Amino acid sequence: MRIAVVGAGAIGAYWGAALHRGGADVHLIARNDNLRAMQKNGVRVLSPRGDFVAHPHVTDSPAEVGPVDYIFLGLKAHSYPTCGPLVEPLMGPNTAVVAAQNGIPWWYFYRLAGPFEGHRIEAVDPGGATSAVLAPERAIGCVVYPATVLDEPGVVRHLEGTRFSIGEPSGELSERCTALSEAMIAGGLKCPVETNLRDDIWIKLMGNVAFNPLSALTRATMVEMCQDPNTRQVVIQLMEETLDIAARLGCTPDISIEKRLRGAENVGHHKTSMLQDLEAGKQLELDAIVSAVVELADLTKAPAPTLRTVHAATGLLARTCGVAPSPGDGIVQQQPQAALR
Repeated sequence: MRIAVVGAGAIGAYWGAALHRGGADVHLIARNDNLRAMQKNGVRVLSPRGDFVAHPHVTDSPAEVGPVDYIFLGLKAHSYPTCGPLVEPLMGPNTAVVAAQNGIPWWYFYRLAGPFEGHRIEAVDPGGATSAVLAPERAIGCVVYPATVLDEPGVVRHLEGTRFSIGEPSGELSERCTALSEAMIAGGLKCPVETNLRDDIWIKLMGNVAFNPLSALTRATMVEMCQDPNTRQVVIQLMEETLDIAARLGCTPDISIEKRLRGAENVGHHKTSMLQDLEAGKQLELDAIVSAVVELADLTKAPAPTLRTVHAATGLLARTCGVAPSPGDGIVQQQPQAALR
């Protein structure tokens, strides 16, 4: 099994190192100091489950790797429309794309029976640009639960969690999903193959859509947002509105808001990825996490007043802080070149 990780940052390098440890033929695509550190010393993983070092092939040239069986995308979702030069050399006739993104994926309505089957979500597939590069039939859905950070180039700190839920957009139990799951389990990861992965997407999104934008607006950590009674209520309202949108699309995630809040509070003084990006002056991942959900609220005629307010405020924040590429409505956000992370 040949696997390429495009964007071997904290989560991509962790995933690739685990797969390599399990016996897969892994190739990490990285750049700059992280590239050089991994080429010299391998990927060093520091984990409460046990530290280890893996030595997969590391390069900044996808052409050097050639076609693979699976591409694991560790890029931010807003880079997908322009990632063609990174993924095209890796594509064979049967190459599957596993996108480790937060929020709503570009393939969401692909082979989803119902009134919206085949509908394109502009926030994550602007003008069809993402689907043109990453054909939906190649997609294997993936919901990432582990928390990782890059301590320094080539050194990944694994904080918690080993579960990567995967599944076909169609809901079928495919051979390619089964084979990938077995490879991930061999590497020490949990990898259930879900027949309704969209429920998992909404479970994780409940937290992302609430905590990520609120943290950017308030500069607060997870536990601070949970323990402050006012922001806690805003989080509850955002989660309630998100579940309403999910229900209108036929999804009923099996988790309570209180359980989701307890899980977030237990994370402690952790900064969300959106707050970290804001502080680093990077483009905020608003498209898939917030803008796409507002777009689905419009599609399903959901009121979602709190979500719309937070979306507007966070979009303005991104523009005034110079971390949004255009003064538009915050839905279509493209970069001239895909960024490896």
